[in-house]
Amino acid sequence: MKGFSYLKNVATLELDKDTCIGCGMCTVVCPHQVFALEGEKAVIRAFDACMECGACALNCPVKAIRVDAGVGCAAGMINEWLDSLNLRRRGDGCC
Repeated sequence: MKGFSYLKNVATLELDKDTCIGCGMCTVVCPHQVFALEGEKAVIRAFDACMECGACALNCPVKAIRVDAGVGCAAGMINEWLDSLNLRRRGDGCC
């Protein structure tokens, strides 16, 4: 959606590097290229690009990735929409 963006530093994405086997599945299924392979392990290269769709966690064969699917993306979209309508509380006692 034009004008909408994800919130910074709020994604629930977690990667357990010790559990990761470096299969690269996360790099294949992630629509925003959040992951990359460095050496023989996955790394999170673009944390704030995560839209929390859950594809990475669902496709990780060793469950090295955890994410609460949908949380950050929905919150970001709702907050941007409320801002665009000037409906979000801003601490001025209004609304």
